[in-house]
Amino acid sequence: MNDRTNWSRRRFVSGLGLAGAAWSAGTWSRAVGAETEPQRPLGVALLGLGSYSTYQLAPALQQTRHMRLTGVVTGTPAKGVAWRRRHGLPESAVYSYDTMSRLADDSNIDVVYVVTPTGLHAEHAIKAAQAGKHVICEKPMARDVAECDAIIEACRTAGVHLSIGYRLQFQPLHLELKRLAQPDAWGPFMNISGANGYRLRRRSWRVTQELAGGGPLTDMGVYVVQGACLAKRDEVPVAITAKFDPNTRPELFNEVEEGVRWTMTWSDGAVAEGHSSYATGASRLRASSDRGWAELNPAFSYGPLYGETSAGRMNFEQPNQQAVQMDAMALAIRAGVDSAAPGWMGRRDVAIIRAIYESAETGREVSMADYSVTG
Repeated sequence: MNDRTNWSRRRFVSGLGLAGAAWSAGTWSRAVGAETEPQRPLGVALLGLGSYSTYQLAPALQQTRHMRLTGVVTGTPAKGVAWRRRHGLPESAVYSYDTMSRLADDSNIDVVYVVTPTGLHAEHAIKAAQAGKHVICEKPMARDVAECDAIIEACRTAGVHLSIGYRLQFQPLHLELKRLAQPDAWGPFMNISGANGYRLRRRSWRVTQELAGGGPLTDMGVYVVQGACLAKRDEVPVAITAKFDPNTRPELFNEVEEGVRWTMTWSDGAVAEGHSSYATGASRLRASSDRGWAELNPAFSYGPLYGETSAGRMNFEQPNQQAVQMDAMALAIRAGVDSAAPGWMGRRDVAIIRAIYESAETGREVSMADYSVTG
């Protein structure tokens, strides 16, 4: 494989610097000096013990170097017992939603990772911050911008760190896409498209407006929004237009949409077309400029992801996404700096989501200035 097609780890790291090297826990440790003076891993309590905590976060915490599982918060006592036995936790490390205030007295817990349904994020993130714990909040950050602002203010007041669970901000292929968007590479990308979805077959909290805050857009489409903004180097679009897909299963989708398509435009004329759906499967992201193109497909799954560009295949080591994310966030907390997925980013994406819904509901173009989010 020649130099044109061998997208090596060395090129990836050198092109992105310390921020791009976030995917490597070892590289991060050396960057912030953690290797010279080892510290105990930060203790994390998983709040909400559904499938993501069970099958992704808990296994990932077996691979992390800078964060470890030291507690759980659940509304189901039986789950607390099962997790305590499975992970060797003391009985005192199991909390209910009603006893979260006691977290303040638990020195073994430094971070609370909020993994409950979206409609509960604000309540739980604010309680965690009030207990003096750093907060990682799963995506989307909240149901609306007001809830995002409340979370940010609670963390600011408590003096704790806030990150959003955007695992792909630490994924090598996504970071390479961001590097390619730089002016000295292929950027700016002017044409972006993406889709993310799957066929939802049965009723769950995901089709309940109060808990989900929306349908596939909040669940899956947020990844497309993230990918498009990443390809534009985190610039905020200036305008949104959107349209709902036809509802083919009204018995299931009577509170949220079955699918939605949208267009994001930027001040430089760049355009991104997005689609999210609970009717069809997709996981792709493509960005192009006059100097090259890059495509990820699958782009948003837990991995491995696949990337190809006009210069050849993107070949990078792909470690566990959640383990890399949590290690990088732990090191950011230690260093007292924002992680690659800070609270403002979660707020931005929720604002874009609400603008998409507003456009789809009203049939008009929506200015992002109306949401107090500017580039």
